[in-house]
Amino acid sequence: MDLLLLTLGFVCMIVGILGSFLPVLPGLSSCWVGLLLLYLTKAVENNYWLLGITLLLTIIITVLDYIIPAKGTKKFGGSPYGVWGTNIGLIVGILAPIPFGVIIGPFAGALIGELIYDSTNHKRAIKAATGSLLGFLASSFINFLFCIIYFGIFLHTIWEYRNILF
Repeated sequence: MDLLLLTLGFVCMIVGILGSFLPVLPGLSSCWVGLLLLYLTKAVENNYWLLGITLLLTIIITVLDYIIPAKGTKKFGGSPYGVWGTNIGLIVGILAPIPFGVIIGPFAGALIGELIYDSTNHKRAIKAATGSLLGFLASSFINFLFCIIYFGIFLHTIWEYRNILF
């Protein structure tokens, strides 16, 4: 049973790392499930502090995934219309069955929102939409970074309990 949980945990880690770049796959939450599966084995002692802290970080970063693109729009001079467009575009991008919808949605939403706000200032609209895109890229980088950290914890724990696990 331990080897099954270990294998499933490893698969969750790989899916999580890939999911930090591919919006179709779950990212950091999948990595956390991988850690949880490792700690559910009989060989590894439970570490509720580690699981609790990593769960809290996962929740915070997941919430920030939806906030950072909107903040990027605002930072690059976007109006409230652009921020709302980014948020609506993000939701549409997640739900729409189009490739890269999570990237295209916020960008297009910010662009459309800014054009609704001021249809004559195309430069400002593109700048705000670029801020949305940069916010998404920053969010993806943060996700990837924490996925790698969780994977490091996973591998360290396996190494620490290698005699009992294998």
